[in-house]
Amino acid sequence: MTAKRKKTKQKKVFSSKNKAKKTYLKKAIAGLSLLVLLVLVAGFLAHHLLLRKQPVQPVKKIPTDKTPAFKTPVFEIYPKPDKVFRKPDYKPKPVPKGLPKVAIIIDDIGYERKVAEKFLSLDAVLTFSVFPCSPFQQRIIRKAHAKGLEIMLHLPMEPNEYPEVDPGPDALLTSMSPDELIDQLNKNLDAIPSIKGVNNHMGSKMTTKSTQMYQIFSVLKKRGLFFVDSLTTPESLCKPSARMLQIPFAERDVFLDHVQEADFIRKQIKELIRIAEIHGSAIGIAHPHLITYEVFREEFPELQKKVRLVPASSLVQIIG
Repeated sequence: MTAKRKKTKQKKVFSSKNKAKKTYLKKAIAGLSLLVLLVLVAGFLAHHLLLRKQPVQPVKKIPTDKTPAFKTPVFEIYPKPDKVFRKPDYKPKPVPKGLPKVAIIIDDIGYERKVAEKFLSLDAVLTFSVFPCSPFQQRIIRKAHAKGLEIMLHLPMEPNEYPEVDPGPDALLTSMSPDELIDQLNKNLDAIPSIKGVNNHMGSKMTTKSTQMYQIFSVLKKRGLFFVDSLTTPESLCKPSARMLQIPFAERDVFLDHVQEADFIRKQIKELIRIAEIHGSAIGIAHPHLITYEVFREEFPELQKKVRLVPASSLVQIIG
């Protein structure tokens, strides 16, 4: 073999080895790239699966004056049409000497702090009925006690419109077992330990259930509390239940502000006075609306010349 041929052959062998090395290198790079890709895909899938199992909790907004941390409940579902349920042919007892007595209960206290404080500024005897576990209840109760005002529990109860209308997270529902009902009632009562009595928030369905009203009134009797029926339905069985269990009891006579117009509220105040003059006493229920406060501020000086404002506890009695 000549030197030239030998050199050419060596070149071919070298070239062949180079090609083999390059091919191997390419395969190695491709394999490594595939491995990296698989690792990335596996990591993505694992992250996705973990997110599905443990969803990210939304960031809680820090409450500010512009972003309330609570939802103000619906104030009331009124009977339609609302009317005084005392029979017109009712023969009243002789009215005692002196001015007739009137109790005005301000329902739904605990959410509208500024409006509640406006009612507290009135020179009048009012009764505040406070929602259980409401955001401003303690602050309002302290100020009410400082003025010598009476506090009640405004007890949420199931209305006929439930669940379209929600009476609140602490409501007593007709679907509850006796144990559930009494447990929730006790929690609500314990939330406001300074109360003297209770009235119902909504409850047009619950107050027609005799068995459950007996259970509720049994607890109130043990605690020495009175009950004022807000009378959200003419079918209410609160009165016979109170008679059976002999707890101090009264009924609402007039809703004062279910139409939020100044002239209407004034008309309702006159109706409250009329009933008090006939029967010797009457109970009105109002709500923490600014328009109600404005009318009260204007009308109370004249009102207190015609009736004596008293706490709700002054007008309850055991039904004989």
